[in-house]
Amino acid sequence: LTIMGNAGVEPNISPAENTAQQDSLFSMTDVFLISLITGLFTYWFFFRKKKEEVVPDLPKIQSVAAPVRDSSFIEKMKKTGRNIVVFYGSQTGTAEEFANRLSKDAHRYGLRGMAADPEEYDLSDLSRLSEIDKSLAVFCMATYGEGDPTDNAQDFYDWLQEADADLSGLRFAVFGLGNKTYEHFNAMGKYVDKRLEELGAQRVFELGLGDDDGNLEEDFITWREQFWPAVCEHFGVEATGEESSIRQYELVVHTDVNMNKVYTGEMGRLKSYENQKPPFDAKNPFLAQVTENRKLNEGGERHLMHLELDISNSKIRYESGDHVAVYPANDSSLVNQIGEILGTDLDTIMSLNNLDEESNKKHPFPCPTSYRTALTYYLDITNPPRTNVLYELAQYATDAGEQERLRKMASSAAEGKALYLSWVVEARRNILAILQDMPSLRPPIDHLCELLPRLQARYYSIASSSKVHPNAIHICAVTVEYETKTGRLNKGVATNWLKNKVPDENGSNPLVPMYVRKSQFRLPFKPSTPVIMIGPGTGIAPFVGFIQERAWLKQQGKEVGETVLYYGCRHEREDYLYREELARFHQEGVLTQLNVAFSRDQAEKVYVQHLLKKNKESVWKLVNEGNAHIYVCGDARNMARDVQNTFYEIVAEFGNMSQPQAVDYVKKLMTKGRYSLDVWS
Repeated sequence: LTIMGNAGVEPNISPAENTAQQDSLFSMTDVFLISLITGLFTYWFFFRKKKEEVVPDLPKIQSVAAPVRDSSFIEKMKKTGRNIVVFYGSQTGTAEEFANRLSKDAHRYGLRGMAADPEEYDLSDLSRLSEIDKSLAVFCMATYGEGDPTDNAQDFYDWLQEADADLSGLRFAVFGLGNKTYEHFNAMGKYVDKRLEELGAQRVFELGLGDDDGNLEEDFITWREQFWPAVCEHFGVEATGEESSIRQYELVVHTDVNMNKVYTGEMGRLKSYENQKPPFDAKNPFLAQVTENRKLNEGGERHLMHLELDISNSKIRYESGDHVAVYPANDSSLVNQIGEILGTDLDTIMSLNNLDEESNKKHPFPCPTSYRTALTYYLDITNPPRTNVLYELAQYATDAGEQERLRKMASSAAEGKALYLSWVVEARRNILAILQDMPSLRPPIDHLCELLPRLQARYYSIASSSKVHPNAIHICAVTVEYETKTGRLNKGVATNWLKNKVPDENGSNPLVPMYVRKSQFRLPFKPSTPVIMIGPGTGIAPFVGFIQERAWLKQQGKEVGETVLYYGCRHEREDYLYREELARFHQEGVLTQLNVAFSRDQAEKVYVQHLLKKNKESVWKLVNEGNAHIYVCGDARNMARDVQNTFYEIVAEFGNMSQPQAVDYVKKLMTKGRYSLDVWS
């Protein structure tokens, strides 16, 4: 195409009044150009698909390569006799898990379902779903961040926005996964439900809204138990029997296997940790060396830490405000205890192969591998298991009372839901605790591995600027550790794993599998724009990067606007993070205001929102006259909400507005990208 572009430029062509010889030459050139363009177009037309699908020199990189839409989900459904497709938009695996459960449910009603990743198919085929008898599309859609689609649903979302397709033959239902502490609760589920109806599709059952701040599992079960009767009524079918345990994978034990073909913790390509190749992403993480790991707090029971990851030679690029994802490993003592309690040789090499040969998902995690590797790197063994896991495990309890208890907790009865909430969720019982507290429950380890969800990457706001640290990514985190109602000590998987990643004196640096995820949390385009940053606790992380960048811009001779920080911690002498760095930036004039709330250093608690109220006049002036950008990072449940309410009050008072007008003013700031959130619950 470059040749075509160059060939099309003819600055030396003579004008029409030149000689016949030149006219002739011009004609020959013209013919040559047309032939060349035609040839290139023909080559591109016939060979472009092959080019796209070729994966160079990596025979086992299938799971790492970008998904190729090589087949229509309609054709696949016809070929395999399916009539229900459950698409999932999933960031942490929960929506995928719910989709799998719904697709398995279908057999109870004489229907056949399949779970599908929208990233792998062309969703414009939805208009053809009516070609299949008793067909239905279900969408389990999680909302990520500030009302955004998950990564794997981005293309589907873009298509929905632009589509003018006629979906009048499509029957659908949507279950959304969200969190009420976030501003845009379940935005993706609501949008998909509304947009499909606008395109003419027929809703078979009402939109379900799951709330992860409450009890997402219960929300799903409640919706599901009403969803299936509605489907039965719509299609005129009846349940064929009780829910039964159907294995999705079969166990293959490898007694004589080449260990070079066994996965040892890689996320995608076999041996990718030994032979690293960019680009690095969720399925191909980079092994970064930890060059520094220091404790930030001077006292108190908690452990707050600053880590530095070396990304030299990785070609990884990041901007201030981006997130770093790390893949942690489970505590080896928990893994060993599960092995002991189930009487299993954890070093057995095995594969779990999908019984559905047509499925795109051949294994629940990379196989072949050992049980030890699966329980350490691939499976979530620390979160309370969901009800479907308890239901499947119940058959292995030899004590009738324990079996009944498990089945009750997995039921949709009010008593069962209450028992699950108290005994599993509120008591924070993980799978090991359940096995310990139910002595007769001893499932086969392969079935347990099939049922447990995948261990997910953990995301941290990057605490550095790439302008200052182009070859390093900094993390600020607090270790999670708490006692449960049963007296057990539960530890956060990632933070305790990171805590132990300390470089030794011999220069040996531990490794962390990581990749960068882009964010919308960005400094203003113009350095002269003022910024107001609010980030208590580890919410300070992205602002360390912001301040570093503003200092760098100032050094470059740029005009930098006011840089205002509102930070909070418990005690000045215990957990004032980055105290020296912040003091230096303030002294140098980069940080024009440093406002710190020490919540527990006096009788009455003082938080960041109290300091905002104290400085309300200057805050309003910066926002209203200075067009300042506001950034909030940290706890979504309380802090972010309280800060937002404080801004409503400030805007109402100084902008002479009513409460609804003030709310609208702040919402407009959000729409314009002048009020940004990076929060978690």
